[in-house]
Amino acid sequence: MENINILIVDDKIENLVALEALIDRKDVNIISTTLPNEALRISWEKDIAIALVDVQMPEMDGFELVEILKSNPRTKDILVIFVTAISVETKYAVRGLAVGAVDYLYKPLNPYITSAKVDSFIQIVRNQREIKAKNSQLEAYQKKLIKAKEEAEQGRRIKENFLANMSHEIRTPINGIIGLSNVLLETQLTESQKHMIELMKISSDSLLRIINDVLDLSKMEAGKFKIIRTETNLAQLGDNAINLLSIGAKDKKIELKLILDPQLPQKVMADSLRLNQILINLMGNAIKFTQQGSVTLKIDVIDKKGNNMQIKFSIIDTGIGIAKENINKVFEMFEQGDDQTTLKFGGTGLGLSIVKNLAKLKGGHLSVESEINKGSTFSFANWYEVVKTVNPRESVPLKPNYFAPLPHVKILVAEDNVINKFLIEKLLKDWSINFDVVENGKDALVKLAENQYDLILMDNYMPIMSGLQAITLIRQGEVPGKENIPIVVFSAATMESDKVIAMEAGANGILSKSFDSQLLYNTITSYIKK
Repeated sequence: MENINILIVDDKIENLVALEALIDRKDVNIISTTLPNEALRISWEKDIAIALVDVQMPEMDGFELVEILKSNPRTKDILVIFVTAISVETKYAVRGLAVGAVDYLYKPLNPYITSAKVDSFIQIVRNQREIKAKNSQLEAYQKKLIKAKEEAEQGRRIKENFLANMSHEIRTPINGIIGLSNVLLETQLTESQKHMIELMKISSDSLLRIINDVLDLSKMEAGKFKIIRTETNLAQLGDNAINLLSIGAKDKKIELKLILDPQLPQKVMADSLRLNQILINLMGNAIKFTQQGSVTLKIDVIDKKGNNMQIKFSIIDTGIGIAKENINKVFEMFEQGDDQTTLKFGGTGLGLSIVKNLAKLKGGHLSVESEINKGSTFSFANWYEVVKTVNPRESVPLKPNYFAPLPHVKILVAEDNVINKFLIEKLLKDWSINFDVVENGKDALVKLAENQYDLILMDNYMPIMSGLQAITLIRQGEVPGKENIPIVVFSAATMESDKVIAMEAGANGILSKSFDSQLLYNTITSYIKK
C-alpha cells in the first residue's frame, strides 16, 4: 500500500515537532516547513494528500495559503485541517471552512483527538484514491468496450459484404451448371444420359445447399435464421439423399440402405431444406469415414401425441468410429476426431458443426454413439405435425412443358457472365422473344434510351455500374419516360438483405439464377400482361 504524504505548515519549530510526533506512523510520509511560500512549492511538486496548516503566520496567514492551494488545479484536492490557538469563535471557523478547510484542531492539541482525526482523514484519502482509480479503470474499460464494439460492427459489415460477394461469385457458375442441366433435359437423351444429368442437377443443388450452410451459420450468429415448414414426404426425402450419395458410395463399394418404419406418415410439416442438410451432412460424413460395409439411413416413429409424431433419423455406419474422448470435439467448428483423421480423410470439419446448429434451431436433439473400428450412429430426433392424407387422385401422365411464342415481346438483358448469357439467350430465342444483351448497368441505360422494352432482366452484380445503381438511376428519371419500366433483378444471391436492397432500389421482383424455364417464362408473361 502506497504511503500518503502529509504536509505540516507552522512558523514555530516546536509546534512542528509536536505534530510530527502525534501523527508519526508507518503508512505516511511527513513533510514540514515553517514558510508558507515553501509550503506552496512543496504542494506543487509533491503529491500532498493532507495539509495541517497553522492559521497565524507572518508574511502569509493560513487562510491566504489555503486560498492559493484551492485555486490551483494541481493542489485543489488537498484535505486541509487548520491548526489554531486563536479564539474558537464561530466567525473564524466559518472563514476557514469557506476557503476550503475540512476541519479544525485547537491548541493545545489533544493527542487522542489529533490522532483520531488524522486517521479518519487518511482513510478518506485512501477511499477517494481507490474510487478515483476504479473510475479511471472503468473509463479505460469503457473506451475499450466502445472500440471493441466499433471493431465488431465493422467486422460484421465486412463479413456480410464478403458473404454477399462470395454467395454471388460461387452461386453464379453453379447456377450455370443447373441451367445447362435443365436445357439438356429438354433435349433428346438416352435413359442413361438423362439419369446422369439428373444426378448432376441433384449434385449441383446439393452444392448450393452447402453454400447456404455457410450463409446459414452467419444468419445463426446474427439471430436472423428462419425455419420454414412445408408439407414434406420423409420417405422421398430419404430416397433422394440415398440417390444423391450413391455414386460416391459405389466408388468405395459401400452399400447404402434406407429403412423406413411402417408407421411413418406419408407427409409431415417440416423444413425439408434444413432436414435434407442434416441428412446429407451426416450420411456424407458416414460414407467418408467408412472403408467397407454399409451406411444405413433409418427413419423411425418413436412417440405419438395427438396429431404429432416424434421421428428419429439414424445414420448407422460400419466405419472407423470415434474415441469417447473425441466425441464432443467433432461437433466443434473446423474440428475433427484427431489430427490423423484430418491427414487421412481431409475435410474442413464444418459439417457436424452445421448439423449441430441446425438441429438446435429446429428444436430437435442430436446424439451420437460410437466405438473405435466398429462404427458410429448419429441420430436426430424431432416432433413433427402429421399432414392429414387425402384420397389420391388418379395419376395423369405429365405433359411436356409448352411455351407459347412471344414474338411481340422485347426484353433488355443486363448480364456479364458468359454461361448465364448463353442460357438466357437460348431460352428467349426458343420463345421467339426479341432481346438485346448488355454487360453492365451503364450500357443498359444507353440501350434503354435508344429502344422501347417491355421488361428488363438485370443482374445485380456487374462491372462499371452495378444493376442496383442502374435501377436507382432509371427510377430517378435518368432515361426520361422510362421511369416505370418493369425491372426484375436476376440474381445468384439468396441472402435476405440482398432481396431487401434490390426492392428498395426499385426492382419489381427478384428471380434466382436457377434458370428454371417455367419460372422464367411465367415471370416474363406476368409482367407483359400487367
